[in-house]
Amino acid sequence: MTGGEAIAAMLKKEGVEKVFGIIDGTYFGLYHNLKNHGIQLISPRHETSAVHMAGAYSKLTGKLGVCIASNGPGAANALPGVAVENGEGSRVLLLTSHRRTGITYPDRGGTYQYFNQVSVIKPMSKWSGSAQSHERIPELLRRALRKCWHGRPGVVHLDVPEDLINSECESPVFLEPHQYRRTTPITPPADQVEGAADMLVACRQPMIHAGSGVLHAQAFEALRAVAETLRAPVTTSWGARGGLPETSDLAVPMIYVELNNRVRRAADVVLTLGSRLGETDWWGKAPYWRKPGEQKMIQVDIDEDCLGCNKPADLAVLADVRVFLEALAIELEGRKSSIRAAERDEFLSQVREEKAAQRKELDAALEEDIDPMNPAHVGHICSKVFTDDAIRVFDGGNAAVWGNFYSEVRVPNTQLATHKFGMLGAGVAQALGAAAAFPERQVYCIIGDGAMGFHPQEVETAVRNSLKPIYLVLCDRQWGMVKMSQQFALSQTKPGFGPEDIVNADFHEIRFDELARSMGAHGARVSRAGELGPAIEEAVASGRCAVIHVDVDPEKHLWAPGLMHFKEMHAEPSGD
Repeated sequence: MTGGEAIAAMLKKEGVEKVFGIIDGTYFGLYHNLKNHGIQLISPRHETSAVHMAGAYSKLTGKLGVCIASNGPGAANALPGVAVENGEGSRVLLLTSHRRTGITYPDRGGTYQYFNQVSVIKPMSKWSGSAQSHERIPELLRRALRKCWHGRPGVVHLDVPEDLINSECESPVFLEPHQYRRTTPITPPADQVEGAADMLVACRQPMIHAGSGVLHAQAFEALRAVAETLRAPVTTSWGARGGLPETSDLAVPMIYVELNNRVRRAADVVLTLGSRLGETDWWGKAPYWRKPGEQKMIQVDIDEDCLGCNKPADLAVLADVRVFLEALAIELEGRKSSIRAAERDEFLSQVREEKAAQRKELDAALEEDIDPMNPAHVGHICSKVFTDDAIRVFDGGNAAVWGNFYSEVRVPNTQLATHKFGMLGAGVAQALGAAAAFPERQVYCIIGDGAMGFHPQEVETAVRNSLKPIYLVLCDRQWGMVKMSQQFALSQTKPGFGPEDIVNADFHEIRFDELARSMGAHGARVSRAGELGPAIEEAVASGRCAVIHVDVDPEKHLWAPGLMHFKEMHAEPSGD
């Protein structure tokens, strides 16, 4: 067999069913053999899209996402996706080819389509290495796979010379995954589970903070059970929104920023699950949380480097989140009588009232029937028309904010975005990855016209691969979030500024509905809220990828809700 077929055979043993990437002669020996091993190759129009597709596929399924890129320009095109999906914590394996052995690593001098792919990718990934002989391909691929499943998820990269991928070698001995990596989740020590139960039962007011580790562990039911037993409110990181359905009385959606802060300040014990408590969680610091001396924390994570990273942990537990929660639920069952349910339910009642009040204030925008529409209508109407288990993707600056604030996540793990990077255009491919993961479910993407302009060609990818995402492009013909920032800065330095003082924030219109039709997709254009629901229903009924060009009021779109809190996040919290 060829070196490429050896790779394909190992991927099959790992349970890989789909690979995302663009074909090239440099790794024909790999992709030509994928089908022979029951693996589907889905090809986008750009390599960075392949990485985003693999990341979305992994996030939603809990499986390994695999993507490929050819040497030189292919690997260079993949780099933005590597940076983003590694930062977002997506379990992705990137396989690249590079030029033949003997003229690379190091470069002989002037080697065609060569750069040091391993060294460039290494600092932006979990691990990056190269196999320089047939014999080492299985060994180093096993190492890469170990890295994929060890600690916090991220992007792992293996680089293989084109002559090794495409030439014949002796058939290696193929090991089963359990022979070279852990295949069972990390189990917490019993005494730590008991200690956590003691703290959570004895405290006055507990709360749970769920990070993306809850999504990776698929710990949704266990999280619900523990929260309900403890009568504890649940906040989430941006990336873990929907870890607990927002229809639950215990859920405190991240869009209610002030309420999140209140809940976090009220707790005397915090159970942090699969979260580093990063900048979007205010680093776990006061005044958004209580000071460490006033608030104890139990932190559970599969990555030891995350434990106590930004907020001191009183009980640091190295364990799989779902296994820990399932063990904790059993431990709590015998202590229900000791839980101060009445006192905690009184606090939850206050949380529900404040949540309803903030929702009412936000929903005032839905009373506006203007042309072009208030962007608040888009997320609201999508939540009404699409099924509860539809997978939604948010992309863009203000478009993503509007989508978040006017959507409700009713089924766990049904929302995607690049919450850490805010990468424009990534949502186009994330929607494709979601549709590839669950072809039978509805997938839609709320995206700004600026963000859609990064990768509109992937609509053809959807059509060619019979994927059916629906893109709702909020069009205001401007870089809205940047324009708002410029206006704020000018108001401080140049009172009475005019349009001529705004730098390069406006652009011409792209008719995204017509562009979609030119690639074989369904296209529509709406400008009033009353037109949007029927347009979505027509798009779903078309049975193919669709793009709805949504004209939104440029001035209202500029001032998305919650921007004040986003600005505050960029400053270091003033508390200890």
